Amino acid sequence: MPVNRNALIRFKTIDACLRNRYRKWTLEDLIEKVSDAMYEYEGMDKGISRRTIQADIQMMRSDKLGYFAPIIVVDKKYYTYEDPNYSITQIPLTDQDLSRMNEAVDVLRQFKGFSHFRQLNEVVQKLEDHIYAVSHKQRAVIDFTKNENLRGLPYLDILYQSVVQQKVLDLAYQSFRAKEASRFFFHVWWLKEFNNRWFAVGVKNGQNDIMHLALDRMVDVALNEEEHYRINENHSPEEFYKNVIGVTVSATLRAKKVKIWVSAEHAPYVETKPLHHSQKVLERLRDGIVIEICVQHNFELEREILGFGDGMKVLSPDHLRKRIQQRLSDGAKHYEEVNE
Repeated sequence: MPVNRNALIRFKTIDACLRNRYRKWTLEDLIEKVSDAMYEYEGMDKGISRRTIQADIQMMRSDKLGYFAPIIVVDKKYYTYEDPNYSITQIPLTDQDLSRMNEAVDVLRQFKGFSHFRQLNEVVQKLEDHIYAVSHKQRAVIDFTKNENLRGLPYLDILYQSVVQQKVLDLAYQSFRAKEASRFFFHVWWLKEFNNRWFAVGVKNGQNDIMHLALDRMVDVALNEEEHYRINENHSPEEFYKNVIGVTVSATLRAKKVKIWVSAEHAPYVETKPLHHSQKVLERLRDGIVIEICVQHNFELEREILGFGDGMKVLSPDHLRKRIQQRLSDGAKHYEEVNE
């Protein structure tokens, strides 16, 4: 039985009320809470009738939606859940639910080969894995890298809306180097994820330099209705990051060829997962391979090379080779100081 958006809002609001054991809920209390929710989410100011809430409670109690909600009335007046741990958000998937999800996965899977839908691959895999785990009552087969405790993730939706609705952000931001947050207007052009960290990309009011603001450094975010939004007319993410590894892009630096020796131990990994889309193999040696990439010299490039330790050696350009050599030398000295 299909449920419309308004009904779902009512059910979720009633559920939230009944899960709150610190308050007694009369029918009038539930009507008031649901009416407030409908006004907040849908702009409906007519209120909700007594008959509608009574029908919703009966629907939640029934098997029509699979809720079987244990709603009872105490003292002939107060509504609550007989099971204090119950919630409609925790009900198990039915066979019909699993069947419909499988159908949805089959539809999404058809788009995997299209470049415009490449980002759906992970979503489809997650759905397939969840359906398999539920239907077979087994642990998940796929474990995706995630950082649920990363600060700033709740801001993703409002940042997305600022781009879609073309509205300026009123933003309080504190960089790692700043002692306190500064407030300014920011025009978000797109969102960027790198190494499981999210960035809002755009420009400050009155400036032209494109900035990457990490979500985990944002202190307060709000949409501003008065400032005029500056539209992104000349930049696409694909072209903007074309010549870099990571998110540090210079408007003045040109991409340069970088030659790197990769040990035989790490060569298969680097060939399977290239450092950059420009990567190509120049030589195959007995002790490894020599690759070439064409990128800007930035922090992420150095970090990528350093991450391989003694498994990589920069051959050219000379300034980058010396830079990596110095950083490895400084790192070795730190270990020597510990041993002294």
